[in-house]
Amino acid sequence: MKTPWSLRALTAALGGALLAGAAWAQQVTLRVRHFLPAQAIVPRLAIEPWAKKIEAESGGRIKVQIFPAMQMGGTPAQLFDQARDGVADVTWTVLGYTPGRFPKMEVFELPFITPNNDRAGEITSRAAWEFAQRFAADEFKDVKLIAVHTHGPGLLHTKQPVTGLESVRGMKIRGGTRIVNNMLTKLGATPVGMPVPQVTEALSKGVIDGTTIPWEVGPSVRVHEMVKNHTTFAGDKALYNMAFAFSMNKAKYESLPADLKKVIDDNSGAQTSAFFGQAMDQGDKSGREIATKAGNKITQLELAETQRWLRTASSVEDDWVKEVRAKGIDGAQLVSEARALLAKYAK
Repeated sequence: MKTPWSLRALTAALGGALLAGAAWAQQVTLRVRHFLPAQAIVPRLAIEPWAKKIEAESGGRIKVQIFPAMQMGGTPAQLFDQARDGVADVTWTVLGYTPGRFPKMEVFELPFITPNNDRAGEITSRAAWEFAQRFAADEFKDVKLIAVHTHGPGLLHTKQPVTGLESVRGMKIRGGTRIVNNMLTKLGATPVGMPVPQVTEALSKGVIDGTTIPWEVGPSVRVHEMVKNHTTFAGDKALYNMAFAFSMNKAKYESLPADLKKVIDDNSGAQTSAFFGQAMDQGDKSGREIATKAGNKITQLELAETQRWLRTASSVEDDWVKEVRAKGIDGAQLVSEARALLAKYAK
């Protein structure tokens, strides 16, 4: 018997409705949170392009909402846990904002270990991703890690010029992590720990005399307006560095259908980490240009003077190795592995 036309039409309509319902049910919204203004380098050149890319590759089934500058509450130090606990779906933050939480990844914060060149962010980020997978996976077991990366060479931005080791002594300098703060102490400065969004107010109120940040973040917190002196270092190693994580709630990731998981997987890992590092390298160039156009003074310490800073800060590594040994971690081995990876990706 032939199926009546009306029954066929009804069956087709019901099937279409079911398919539409299934497609609708697979729409996903990811809430991404971070601590910087939307116009800052990483939000603008890394997080937003990442969001647009996964929206496009998912055929629009993944939608991304980005909440900059802690708009949805909390502090920068809480961002990793916000991703872990599902308060946010994805977060970007500095690992060192939670002191001692990521002891293995702290190896990339040690003084004069990361490159001092215009590819430093990319090189160190590639090394940091491989290091995290091979040696520090346990530190990220509670999240779906999308990227781990670093900025470019860290430097000093101060109200008064820093022309040598003696001139930094006694200055109140903001440090972003406990390792950086220990380095500042060894150098004779008085470290003041705070997340980078607090730097502008701290400089304006005289709470600090200067700050340690890379060039790229300077414009977003108006450092070039607040200070007129910037100190860089000679040689092939940077004064310091800091590591960042771009993390996704594990339950949110596991709830995705297989094809959308693949979209996230395809936009996670070594290349994504390098992409974030490259954004920071690009930002270093523009940040330095802005300080130059503002008429600020940029001083590069000569190699001999830089070596004095290196020798003075070298005990930071010894302190760290001793400290993590008490936690059952072979810090000396991790330093060796990190240096090998940095050399590998510098080629």
